[in-house]
Amino acid sequence: MSAQTPTRTTAAARTPSSIHESSPHARRRKRRSIAMTGVLFLAVMAAVTPLALLLWQVVANGWTAFGWEFLTQIEPLSYRDRGGGYLHGIVGTLYMTGIATLVSVPVGIAAALYLNDNPTGRYAFVVRFFTDVMTGVPSIFVGLAVYALLVSGSGGLGLGFGTLAGAMSLAIIMLPIVVRSSEEMLRLVPADLRSASFGLGARQWQTALKVTLPAAAPGLTTGAILAVARGAGETAPLILTALGARQVITSLTGSPQSDVGLLMLDGFRQPFDAGIERAWAGGLTLILITLTMSIVARAIARRSQL
Repeated sequence: MSAQTPTRTTAAARTPSSIHESSPHARRRKRRSIAMTGVLFLAVMAAVTPLALLLWQVVANGWTAFGWEFLTQIEPLSYRDRGGGYLHGIVGTLYMTGIATLVSVPVGIAAALYLNDNPTGRYAFVVRFFTDVMTGVPSIFVGLAVYALLVSGSGGLGLGFGTLAGAMSLAIIMLPIVVRSSEEMLRLVPADLRSASFGLGARQWQTALKVTLPAAAPGLTTGAILAVARGAGETAPLILTALGARQVITSLTGSPQSDVGLLMLDGFRQPFDAGIERAWAGGLTLILITLTMSIVARAIARRSQL
């Protein structure tokens, strides 16, 4: 009896005497939870701080030249002259990015559907392999390839610099992003939804169009936005395909096309303050274009789910 008394006393000492008093294990878990919350908060701040500094730098330097005149007029002939804007670059960016989106997004989502429905199919490994390879290829090599295939007259189609060649280079850059992001989003769709659709007699293409795609619409929209943002901000491949222009161009081929990134490159390479201010305003314009596309795409995706 005497040997069991300390054990009972120790057990009683370890048991909280009140519901408001926590055990040592609970207090230890609470401290660990607070510590991990602090670590995660620091990680988020470390990721957000560079983005906030970048946005502040672009807005602070580009706001002086940004305005209605910047959006509705073309750049003056001399970089030292103030006024004017990037209308020709904005039109060219939207033109080429729009064509690239119409090409890359449907093809990328179709490829992702194939990979999702046939993960071990005959061509699944080949598609994944080339998608991964193209994701890591520097964009300048894409420009070289399009230049050799479309722009150059020796060994290529000889279309010359223009909107179509620039759009195709952007589409090639955007396509792997759409494929990989769309495949990951389609994997998140529960298999029970597809099984229920097959059980009701729907065919595979009907299930894909009416069940799988609507369920993954928000994720697919996010992947498309990331691809569009990547394409709108590319400059290296357009040096070899679009080349740049000093006026608004609407033709697909036969004339070099302008782009905001190309105009920014020219603006930052010269020493005059007016040209540098317009280049900063061009960066602010690209941010606003991407933000507007993101808001519109998310609104469309949310409305399609209602």
